[in-house]
Order: sequence, then structure tokens, then C-alpha cells
Amino acid sequence: MTNSDTNPTVDLAALKAKQQGAWSSGNYAVIGTTLQIVGEMLCEAVDLRAGERVLDVAAGNGNATLAAARRWGKVTSTDYVPALLEMGRARAEAEGVSVVFREADAEALPFEAGEFDVVLSTFGVMFTPDQETAAREMFRVCGPGGRIGLANWTPEGFVGQLFKTIGKYIPPPAGVKPPSLWGTEARLADLFPGADIRATEREFSFRYLSASHWLEVFRSWYGPMHKAFAALDGDGQRALEADMIALAERFNRATDGTLVARGAYLEVVIQK
Repeated sequence: MTNSDTNPTVDLAALKAKQQGAWSSGNYAVIGTTLQIVGEMLCEAVDLRAGERVLDVAAGNGNATLAAARRWGKVTSTDYVPALLEMGRARAEAEGVSVVFREADAEALPFEAGEFDVVLSTFGVMFTPDQETAAREMFRVCGPGGRIGLANWTPEGFVGQLFKTIGKYIPPPAGVKPPSLWGTEARLADLFPGADIRATEREFSFRYLSASHWLEVFRSWYGPMHKAFAALDGDGQRALEADMIALAERFNRATDGTLVARGAYLEVVIQK
């Protein structure tokens, strides 16, 4: 795993700082808590055992963290947004489960090689700007015989298309691979060469009162969308709003006026 296919002219440090600002804006926890079922399913997919040492990478407000702790894993939860870690800590305290919380960058994990039996990330590590380094770090801290469990949005799914739509208005940095590539088996094979990879496409349903309600929540609290709207003038905001409503309706399977948008993601188990 090298950085050879990342454009060397890209200032990854500056990009990471910008991304950190985006994820720190709004309040991802409002959206993150709705995704709890994905963390539960991922822990089952990796066949997590009580007493195993578990690392949650780019944990957000702790969905996979809590799922692993409920199964008596010895969990360390990491993220580079301190406010999200605090929200995860509050959730863990409310449930009475034991978790170690630590601020950490997914591209430079402050742990020894092979320190964990299970390494997890739900819709987190896929957003790192240096994908090769992040994958290498997860593989490094996972011990022999351990498992890496990932939940990654697919390129053609609802969230993959959401970022593609935002990209029409706020072009992504040149030379940086789209996060949604983590939701493809081909890219995973590049990132974890020679590893035993099992990938299953799953579907998460975004359930809201309506497409407009979904947009209101995401525009207010989902950092990347919050920042995108803030960067546009009035006409741009109205155009993006119309495109987002159309996108939500395209993925909506509800016929009663509510929104049940089909969000495809790849559930991945990598055996080391």
C-alpha cells in the first residue's frame, strides 16, 4: 500500500484540516445516532467475541463503539473531532459501558502494531484524504488473525450520489480519490492487497418526515452539506436545494409522503 496513486501536488495536511473543520461544523451526532443499527450489524459480521481488544477508527459519536462495548469488547474509540468523542463518552456513560476515548488521526494511529483483535470503522475512515495511509494504519494495528470491519457508502448509492451532487457546486480537490471508492471491492483490493476480503452490499433506510425534512436536518447538522450551502450564494443554495430534494425523491421508496431513502453501503470484513 503506497501513496503512488495520490497526486503528490495535493496538500493533504491542508485538506485534512479543511475536512476536520467541516466535520466539526453542524452536529454530526444528530445524523450519526440514526445509523446505530449499522454498528450493531458490523459487530455481528466480524463475529466479535467478549474480551477482544477493539479499536473504532473515525468513530464519530460512537455507534460501532457502543455496539462493541455492549458485546463486552475492550473498546478504544478514536476520532479527530473532540466534540464527537465527548458525545460518544456521554452515550457510553449513560449505558454504563466501559470505553477508552482517545483523540486520534486515522492516518497516524497512536498504537502499537498488532495491538487490537478487531478494528472497526462505520462511514468514517472512508473520508480520510490519504486513503492508502489510513488503510495501512488500520492493517498495522490489527493483530495476526484479527479482523477489520468496515461500513462504507457505495458510489451509486444515496450518500455516494449526495457527494457527487455537492461536487457539482463545490468541486472536490483535484487528485484526491472519492471517499465512496471505499464502497467498491476493486478499491478495497487495492487498499488491502492480498488480504482475505468479504464484502456484502447492505441497505440503510434514511427515514424522515419528508424529503424537505431530511434536507433541513442534513443542511443544519451534516458538516459537509452544512459547509456546502454556506459557501454558495442565494441562487446557488436554491439550485443545490432543488437537486438535493430531487435526489432524495429518486431514492425514496415511501408512497405516503414520508421519506424512506435507500442508502446502499458495503459491509466489509477483512481477515488478517
